[in-house]
Amino acid sequence: MGGRVMMGVAVATMRRNLLLVPAIAVLGGLFLVPLVWFLVVSFYRVSLFQLVHEPNLANYARIWSDYLGPIGYTAGISALIAVVTTLLAFVVAHLIWSRGDGWGNFLLGATLLTLFGGYLVKIYAWRTLLGREGIVNNTLVGLHLTDNPIDALLYSPLAVVLVLVSYLLPFAILPVYGALRPIDPTSLEAARDLGASPWGVLRDAVLPRIVPALLTAFALSFLVSAGDYVTPRMVGGTRTQMMGNFIESQFGLRMNMPLGAAMTFSTLLTSIAVIAAAWIGMRTFLRAK
Repeated sequence: MGGRVMMGVAVATMRRNLLLVPAIAVLGGLFLVPLVWFLVVSFYRVSLFQLVHEPNLANYARIWSDYLGPIGYTAGISALIAVVTTLLAFVVAHLIWSRGDGWGNFLLGATLLTLFGGYLVKIYAWRTLLGREGIVNNTLVGLHLTDNPIDALLYSPLAVVLVLVSYLLPFAILPVYGALRPIDPTSLEAARDLGASPWGVLRDAVLPRIVPALLTAFALSFLVSAGDYVTPRMVGGTRTQMMGNFIESQFGLRMNMPLGAAMTFSTLLTSIAVIAAAWIGMRTFLRAK
């Protein structure tokens, strides 16, 4: 009897594992295999637009000597975008969660509605707002707050931050709101009745439960920003060159796939380090009393 039960459990386990085969095949074929191939290519070189299969570290040595500045700049501005987006996402998600069925549903619907706008549409909308003849400059001049339009609003790091934060904010709100929903408000009321301060309730009863969601929002915002090249090109100008622009140039204009692949993995490793540091920082902050 026991043997039959064990056999049935084994068959059921095998069937469940077989259901994972299509997902594993898609993940491996569309992500892991290209990733491994680009890792291999990053150690090659190009001669007369042809790959030379001679493994070496020349590409990474060149990145170390010539591109540490852009990598650091990309990590810094991406971290700023990720921090601002995550903080705003928590504020908006907490507001949606605490407002119940009335304003909460309206705010949630408005958040979901912003997802229907195209990426390029949002970029051009910000260009219209921040341009020399845009709404912001016209308002500032009309209110006599400045004599001439401010050219630095567009084609600047500020414009890149504004565009990417506005684009990423809805995606960051959803996981944070999903993590807040299971929290029972009565438990928070009980903590307040026992003398806990609002900050104490937030730090000890709310934030520990949503740390994975906050990290998800941060990681998503950081990775998208670090790999983006459209926004820096369209609203950042020549003063805001991020690694995405250099990588796109190597693949598209210079036809130097090995160097572009090496840039990609260098940026990826930097991103992993920043996200790991953010995770450690969040845990350390919550443990500090």
